[in-house]
Amino acid sequence: MTAADAARDLFVAAHDRRPDGIWSAPGRVNLIGEHTDYNEGFVLPFAIQHRTYAAVALTGTDEIRVRSTFAEGEVKAHISDLDGFFPTPAGQVPAVPEWSAYVLGVAWALRMRAGDPSTGSGAQGLSSTAQDPDGATRFRGVDIAIASDVPVGAGLSSSAAIEGAVASALNDLWELGLDPVTLAQIGRRAENEAVGAPTGIMDQMSSMLGQPDAATFIDCRSLQTRSIPTGFHDAGLEVLVIDTQVKHAHATGGYGERRASCELGAKLLGIRSLRDASVADLPRAAEVMDEVTFRRVRHIVTENQRVLDTVEALTQRGPRAIGDLLVASHVSMRDDFEISSVELDVAVDTALANSAVGARMTGGGFGGAAIALVAHADLQRVSDAVIAAFAQAGFATPHLFTVEPSEGPRRDA
Repeated sequence: MTAADAARDLFVAAHDRRPDGIWSAPGRVNLIGEHTDYNEGFVLPFAIQHRTYAAVALTGTDEIRVRSTFAEGEVKAHISDLDGFFPTPAGQVPAVPEWSAYVLGVAWALRMRAGDPSTGSGAQGLSSTAQDPDGATRFRGVDIAIASDVPVGAGLSSSAAIEGAVASALNDLWELGLDPVTLAQIGRRAENEAVGAPTGIMDQMSSMLGQPDAATFIDCRSLQTRSIPTGFHDAGLEVLVIDTQVKHAHATGGYGERRASCELGAKLLGIRSLRDASVADLPRAAEVMDEVTFRRVRHIVTENQRVLDTVEALTQRGPRAIGDLLVASHVSMRDDFEISSVELDVAVDTALANSAVGARMTGGGFGGAAIALVAHADLQRVSDAVIAAFAQAGFATPHLFTVEPSEGPRRDA
């Protein structure tokens, strides 16, 4: 059974009718550019073929009712009550189960963006169809059933896939007329303010703007994007994901601590964000900040440059030219940003020792997955070696699979 089938079947079982439609959005792999997004820097992710599906129908009520294949029971809330649940204060858990906060948070963020009169906010650029002629907003009740084949906690942005699928569905059913970049901003607000996870906008932009056979270069300050053909298939290369099975959670301490260090570094340098620092500024940075803060800053500054260098390599020399940049990125995350793990290091080192073109951890860190760029002919050898290395180290068996650049959100039914 596919995840789309699972979402539909869950909806029918709960409500004894078919949904109005099924919408989906992809997870993502970040090729390079880690923790640079919330520093207004550069990233180069691509959407993957693994997707989250939302079966949704309007109800004629004022309630949102949400079910998921990965949680028991139903969570429901009156639409007008959402602003009583959100935003979630910093350091606190959401007022609703966390998995449902991604869904309800999107609905809340859409209403805030639209200027629903009941929220007390002003309209912010939605199409005129956001309101009926009599002035009543179109935020009607919905039933939602969620299913996904994006691995959860592996650094593949299962959260952005949920946000993208739900935002796309509500954008259509509520006739809001929002563009993909705005929907990405809605997803980010839901994750930051409803869930309480201090992430940047890379995940949502990557999911919303995915294109087959291409990565998306994102300037996280201007939100300007450019599609960058990867050339993986023509070069006989595969992107192997090595899910260590070590789960992470962005809403907990390590991620927030790294973000705070970056903000401190920017303040000490007298700049708006670390996007405004270059490699040439690092000697001065070393003089004005403590050793740990400096290493955090050095990662962001050099990672931004590696993203630019990777774009240049892909466009000018092809995908085999990016291997050393992937490795340098991992070393920086391991030593300067300190977000790797022993499992991720074993995955990367083993892949490189078995002829991978390049490898690095991907995602927010503290667990999750690594990626390895591997020649198709070497794929089985690398996979077998990684599994053997994990067994020898006494780690849980990793989940290995290949991904390819894929399309963004769509209506599937």
